[in-house]
Amino acid sequence: MIQDYKTIDLFGKLLFETIILKPPYKKPTLMPNEACFLYILQGEYNSISETQRVTIEAEESLLMKCGNYTCNMLPSGESDTYQALAVHFYPEILLKIYENKLPEFLTKKMALDTGMSKLKSDILIRKYIEGILFYFENPTLVNEEILILKLKEIVLLLNQTQNAPDIQSILSNLFEPNTYSFREIIQAHHYSNITLEELAILNNQSLSTFKREFKRIYNTSPATYLRDKKLEKSKELLISTDLRTTDIAYECGFTSVSHFSKTFKLRYGTSPTTYKLTYLGKSLN
Repeated sequence: MIQDYKTIDLFGKLLFETIILKPPYKKPTLMPNEACFLYILQGEYNSISETQRVTIEAEESLLMKCGNYTCNMLPSGESDTYQALAVHFYPEILLKIYENKLPEFLTKKMALDTGMSKLKSDILIRKYIEGILFYFENPTLVNEEILILKLKEIVLLLNQTQNAPDIQSILSNLFEPNTYSFREIIQAHHYSNITLEELAILNNQSLSTFKREFKRIYNTSPATYLRDKKLEKSKELLISTDLRTTDIAYECGFTSVSHFSKTFKLRYGTSPTTYKLTYLGKSLN
């Protein structure tokens, strides 16, 4: 449940937003022509892109280039409240504030193998966030000149973070969407705890269209295919590692240990633990 939500616009576009809510809370985030810097003040944030999954906690932040995302806002061990602040980037706004002369690090294309990157806790970033929260608390002090300066400031801060190479790579490709095939997106999430609705969002499709496309490509339903992939991996981990059943369940993307055990027994006729012991007994003999 959302408890507080505030925004600040620049040139008619959303620039800053801050939210406080009672987690868990889930929503799709579609950014075809914008990028986003997100800072977590309380709680935990789980972001799923076409091929990645990243979790950040309080005092951590995330830079996401344009693309399709599905996001889970969660409580943490320290707080049952979720609070975050986001900065949005648009190509037309950046061109306007830099008078069509973008900094070199925004235009010099670098190799990109990621669409989002976690930033380590940084005192400069923390102080920046405190400054933006001050303006939310004192909106009468906000004007266009200040907003332009604050937008330029966060761009410069991002460019000199501790993991600058990854961030610079994203910044230089900020508005160049990554292109992934249907198969690549599915393969990246074989073992994710992800819903079919979320997979449809990542493929930029409605659920019904996604199911039809999945059936056409894999000749089976997405639920059956993903369940079988998870079970195949769980069987491999049971016989080749010392991982606990609990760890294997979550490693393979099952929603709970009980769900894993029930699904495994329905498929193989025995519990994961018994399966492992039986295999080990045969190996010893």
